[in-house]
Amino acid sequence: MSDYQQFLAERDKIDFFINKGFRIKDVEENLEGAFLLLENRTNQEKPQEETLHIKHADSRKYFTSILIQQLQREK
Repeated sequence: MSDYQQFLAERDKIDFFINKGFRIKDVEENLEGAFLLLENRTNQEKPQEETLHIKHADSRKYFTSILIQQLQREK
């Protein structure tokens, strides 16, 4: 898979969960990339959680912009 294709695949995974109502709850970065913990609280009794492993640097920039928008909406 080309470098750009990897970015597109990771971006699409992020968009898929964001469009389903998930929000970024936590980010853990290490030498292997970033691990995003996403949470969907539409069902208050049992929130859904998903973890994505993001390796590509452009994908990390992408989810950072989403995180900034998310934080601005909470103000």
